[in-house]
Amino acid sequence: MTARYYLGIDVGTASARAAVFDAAGLRLGMGTHPLSIFRPQEDHVEQSSDDIWRAVAQATRAALAEWGGDPRAIAGIGFDATCSLVVLGDEDLPVSVSVTGAPEQNVVLWMDHRAIPQAQRIGDLGHEVLRYVGGTISPEMETPKLVWLKEHLPATWQKARRFLDLPDFLTYRATGIDVRSLCSTTCKWTYLGERAEGGVSGWRDDYFRAIGLGDLVDEGYGRIGTKIRPMGERLGTLTPRAAEELGLSPATAVGVSIIDAHAGGLGLLGVTTNAATLSEAALEERLALIGGTSSCHMAVSREPRFPPGIWGPYYSAMIPGLWLTEGGQSATGALLEHVIDIHARGAALRDTARREGTTVYALLNEILDRLAVQRPFPAALTEQIHVLPYFHGNRSPRADPTLRGMISGLKMIDSVEALALVYLATVQAIAHGTRHIIDTMNAAGFRISTIVACGGDTKNPLFVREHADVTGCRVILPREPEAVLLGGAILGAVASGDQPSVLAAMSAMSGPGGEVPPPGDAVRAFHDRKHRVFQRMYGDQIAYRKLMMELEGLDD
Repeated sequence: MTARYYLGIDVGTASARAAVFDAAGLRLGMGTHPLSIFRPQEDHVEQSSDDIWRAVAQATRAALAEWGGDPRAIAGIGFDATCSLVVLGDEDLPVSVSVTGAPEQNVVLWMDHRAIPQAQRIGDLGHEVLRYVGGTISPEMETPKLVWLKEHLPATWQKARRFLDLPDFLTYRATGIDVRSLCSTTCKWTYLGERAEGGVSGWRDDYFRAIGLGDLVDEGYGRIGTKIRPMGERLGTLTPRAAEELGLSPATAVGVSIIDAHAGGLGLLGVTTNAATLSEAALEERLALIGGTSSCHMAVSREPRFPPGIWGPYYSAMIPGLWLTEGGQSATGALLEHVIDIHARGAALRDTARREGTTVYALLNEILDRLAVQRPFPAALTEQIHVLPYFHGNRSPRADPTLRGMISGLKMIDSVEALALVYLATVQAIAHGTRHIIDTMNAAGFRISTIVACGGDTKNPLFVREHADVTGCRVILPREPEAVLLGGAILGAVASGDQPSVLAAMSAMSGPGGEVPPPGDAVRAFHDRKHRVFQRMYGDQIAYRKLMMELEGLDD
């Protein structure tokens, strides 16, 4: 039998990537291409769907070239992407979402926070659908963004013929078939997948009317999706145009898409450290952590669970038949970059890294190793310095995009050693955010004791170590570090018919890499104290706000 291969295509915040995998989940070729990002004003972050597709084509061709095999042997493709909002008009041409009116800027990026007021108004309604997003809707989700567009860019609202989540735009562009993913619509559009399985529409008419989008109801939801299917289901094959652009055969199967972090969940949760068959019960003891610009924390369960301030539960939104619960942090890799860049020694350290052919993180880790020699354990270096990592708000479990970052314990020293300590404290703060999410999930019935992690952040050994130490969980790294791309390939294998289900494909194509054990007693006790400081800093920020509110309207 001729060997068959699978292509995972991932569109992240800064780049499009593609990779070829075999039936065992071994990566054979990979390509990447950068994406343009536009920031016309504060809290507005935009992209271009045309630029994204061009980057997808470039990355795919590069992956195929590195692999060197026959493109006709690619049996299936799985697309994943950020949960960004794409707007198309007549003849599927881009419609501007920008205050600048630039027509090519037709994508509201996931991290765009222009819709904070709209999200707050929606949250105040207290509608039943909000129970499935931790009680508070995020401005990163699509319905607040739609309300913002209708209120602020009415011409765009009128011209728009399709509003698509970016993963669904990719499959539409690839196949010409407008089918929306159960992952995207359930997680980001308030679609209720369990209702749809029972033969009732997953869209709630009363919700859309209440938030001011009743015209979508009157239109029969044609602009946001009438055909919604589970991830990996065979959607169709490539159009001749898309096949030529990607360098593939038009006979290549395309699966229903998935959000990028959720693709990572597929690539991670199937990793086992023994030969035991992966079971639904065992999945409830593990968390998939995908760490990049931001971080996502995903767990699945057989029954719906409702941790406060955490998104979900979403029925069949990642693994068909299981409920997905999703935590996250709005800025992790982006926060570390920011902390380094604003420090007096940050630019010089980056110059040194470039000259020496290394990374700024490797240099900082070396400095910390040197400083830790006189300490009982490395984490003790931050005994007097603490960070609250909410520089871009808090996604969960606080679910408050208005929160701000804090640093306590700074001295009048601007040395590179001082930068290293702030960097370490920030990594620890991110890990304490993960601990807060895990504690909240476990209080709602999960039994999470293992983290399976991937993403750019996890290529930093300090990031991985601190997450094990802070959370008290063992951390497993997958055999395939590009677990998001593997997740896409898993969907491609299901779409091709070569794997009978998503869970079967996960078991067949995933494998373990390294492992970091939980900490010893001394480190655990240190971080127990540090976590109390972490919680106290949030309480202090809220107290500061209350004090300032009391002073509003008073004369100086």
